[in-house]
Amino acid sequence: MNLAYRDIRHNLGRFVLTCIGLGMLLGVVLAMIGIYRGLVSEALALARAPQADLWIVEADRRGPFAESSRIPGDTREAVERIHGVEAAGSVTYMTTDVERTQGGRLRFQLIGYEQGRPGGPAALIAGRPLARSHFELVADRSTGLQVGDTLMLGRNRFTVTGLTAGQVTSGGDPVAYISLLDSQKLQFELAPPAARVELARGTPGGGKDTVNAVVARLLPTASATDVARSVSRWKHLAAISQEEQETILTRSVVQRARQQIGLFTSILMVVSAVIIALIIYTMTMDKIREIATLKLIGAPDRTIVAMIVQQAFALGGTGFLLGAILISTVKDYFPRRVLLQPQDGLALATVVMIVCLISSGLGVRLALRVDPAKALGG
Repeated sequence: MNLAYRDIRHNLGRFVLTCIGLGMLLGVVLAMIGIYRGLVSEALALARAPQADLWIVEADRRGPFAESSRIPGDTREAVERIHGVEAAGSVTYMTTDVERTQGGRLRFQLIGYEQGRPGGPAALIAGRPLARSHFELVADRSTGLQVGDTLMLGRNRFTVTGLTAGQVTSGGDPVAYISLLDSQKLQFELAPPAARVELARGTPGGGKDTVNAVVARLLPTASATDVARSVSRWKHLAAISQEEQETILTRSVVQRARQQIGLFTSILMVVSAVIIALIIYTMTMDKIREIATLKLIGAPDRTIVAMIVQQAFALGGTGFLLGAILISTVKDYFPRRVLLQPQDGLALATVVMIVCLISSGLGVRLALRVDPAKALGG
């Protein structure tokens, strides 16, 4: 006869309610891990979309995702002439907030690129890529835009020709792609009043032959280190490898988010451990007379300890299972991507079982100190 099973069946309602509450708590822990994984995945997806080997940026800068970078527009031609470079493309990045035709505002990041060169969207899920040099746009589906929709950017109306998926910034803003010429006009050209003021001052502004970075793909036989060294000979430029770019994103751009999520997850795990310990202690307190009776009839201590530990494992295992089912069901409704990976679930399940084992110690200590004479009390 399994004493833990019999006790759980005897107090089934309380056990189920406790498992539901614990499951919701562990579900939040699993969601926090998934949010962090999704945050990193989104940040890296934008950096990996151009399928570049090198990022050429302004000297002493860490790339367009970490800080601003401006280099001359003819840098791409110079980079393409370096031995080992297969293809290169100029790109610009800017965040904009515009009024939607259907009403409301839309905030997203605009990426300008040269058609037929590195820097554009990796793949489309609907529509077609840019075919004209002006007034066409490819948007991520998270913008809510559809193929054929129009959007005012600056003083011109752009038509959505295609849709991508999973292209968002580390801050969660969706991404849209336009031609390099259009993006340079939007980002670097002064408005007419400001241009007239600059002209009157004798410092005509509004130069548009500027980009934020150049992405380069190398030949299979080329060394990224050698090409980067060649780029660095131009004192106004710096070259960052794809690996370094991803390191900057994960350790710098999303560093504070990682620390905050990690701290919050640790606090939730401590709270879970305290809750499990208190529940097991309360369940043990309710069985003081039964435990005393077991001792009175000669039941060994290991039988009593096994009952308490098994109840703790049943509580933690059931709670974790309910939490995993809950988060798997609702994860698509989160505003940010929640990426659940099997190894994370397995690691959390292991931690939960260890926590249950440690937390059961409070109930075991109480049970072992029960006096058998209590079974004869009134």
